[in-house]
Amino acid sequence: MSFVRKIRKPLITYITCSILLFSILSIGYYVKLSTERKEVEKNIEYAYTTKKNGDIYYQIFVRSFNDSNNDGIGDLNGITNKLDYLENLGITGIWLSPIYESPSYHGYDVIDYKEINSDFGTIDDFKNLLKECHNRNIKIILDYIPNHTSDQHEWFKEAISSEENKYRDYYVWADENTDLSTISPVGNKAWANSGNTYYYNTFWSGMPDLNFDNPEVQKEIIETAKWWLDIGVDGFRIDAALHIYEPDRFDDSIAWWDYFRKSLAAYKKDTYLIGEIWSSPGVITSYFNVMDSCFNFNIGKPIISAVNSGFAIELRGDLRGVYKNYSYEITDSYVDAPFLTNHDMNRVMSLVTNENQGKVAASIYLTLPGNPFIYYGEEIGMKGKKPDEYLREPFIWNGEGKDGETSWEQLKYNIDTTPANQQLDDSQSILSHYKDLINYRKEDITLTSGDIEFIKSHGKFLSFYRYTEEATHLVIHNVSADKVEAQFKIDKELAGSVIETFNSTENIDFSYDNGQIKISLPPYSSVLIK
Repeated sequence: MSFVRKIRKPLITYITCSILLFSILSIGYYVKLSTERKEVEKNIEYAYTTKKNGDIYYQIFVRSFNDSNNDGIGDLNGITNKLDYLENLGITGIWLSPIYESPSYHGYDVIDYKEINSDFGTIDDFKNLLKECHNRNIKIILDYIPNHTSDQHEWFKEAISSEENKYRDYYVWADENTDLSTISPVGNKAWANSGNTYYYNTFWSGMPDLNFDNPEVQKEIIETAKWWLDIGVDGFRIDAALHIYEPDRFDDSIAWWDYFRKSLAAYKKDTYLIGEIWSSPGVITSYFNVMDSCFNFNIGKPIISAVNSGFAIELRGDLRGVYKNYSYEITDSYVDAPFLTNHDMNRVMSLVTNENQGKVAASIYLTLPGNPFIYYGEEIGMKGKKPDEYLREPFIWNGEGKDGETSWEQLKYNIDTTPANQQLDDSQSILSHYKDLINYRKEDITLTSGDIEFIKSHGKFLSFYRYTEEATHLVIHNVSADKVEAQFKIDKELAGSVIETFNSTENIDFSYDNGQIKISLPPYSSVLIK
């Protein structure tokens, strides 16, 4: 008893102190956890309510843009060497085509998501490019390919080695009920043979689809994106975002992208995500809550058709329909992404008949809402038609194979394209036109962040308001080869003065009185009126 009596008081003291210490540590832990959770929620809220607009993006097919080491292949240091050109053009963001290790020239079949393709340089070269871009306030987003890997990826090699291998479930396999004659959503044979079984591929057998029903796959894709964010990238262009699940699992796709976006927003709140949702406006709008932007695939073709026909009536109807559709689902954070063509589409200048048509097509989409995306070489009038290699010909810097011009692909469509270095000194060149448009757009708040409303004016004019709470501008594009005189009524009040013209060497004959516009607009020219 004496022993118990002897240790009772110290024991009680010890237990009491232990409980107090545990309580203090627990409180500290939960306070820290709560603080972290609030920070995560704040980042997610930021991502969902903060528009990331006001940028002009330039899509670079790395292999074709600029070669720094004379091996004929464009590379990361080559892009760094041309940042002055891009800055002068007015670019504020770059979308790089896939730079990961890959067996193909295009890079959309990834062998390793964390390895730089040796054709393009090293991770240090990429970090230097990032640093130099950020010094110029130019963002970089990477082409991210989560839908599939290369069949040479280590995951797939492991997956086909054994049905018991843990990577087997990283991919989608046929069973006894599978219809092996199924056609994928893009029109290819969906099931490819591997030994005594078949795996699913949306695009082709060299690109087996990942299985997003597997939580480990989801984790890999998110952690890899975070790895690149740690290096300093500003976001991702999401390849084939529409095809993560099959079309009949549309809700699962939306749920996955919501999870992906929230995971990255919680990690780095400024991350910019733009989705490739190549579909109708009604489908694209479904992604407005889970992407910062989606490419507007429904405007380029009608713009090009209008400048070819010389009439804008159908174009006005098409664009009004797209933006009306968008208005039903628009969110506080969504920013549109207009473009004319990209690396999968015939180039603009191969679809029109003259440079002035190319200029007015540029004028139209660069005065629409959102973050415009320019495909490399579009600004110097490069041409190209499928097959795909010819859409991705070497950029023409001086036309003599010097100044970093690549030679991996022999020129077919751009033998006579006027080099960029010559166009820089020509105020009437298509390059100067793009430069003037871009740099004006960056200074005009109605163009960078304003809403849009289309109006009737003249059959050869595309006319619309761009407006904010503070200001309204009237934009008129003459899509025809004719000088057009027109009178029409408008229902918004303007000051009534011309503030900018594009692709015109003439003075614009214009008057405004009591809502009545009277204007004479030269061929393929554009005007902004305040």
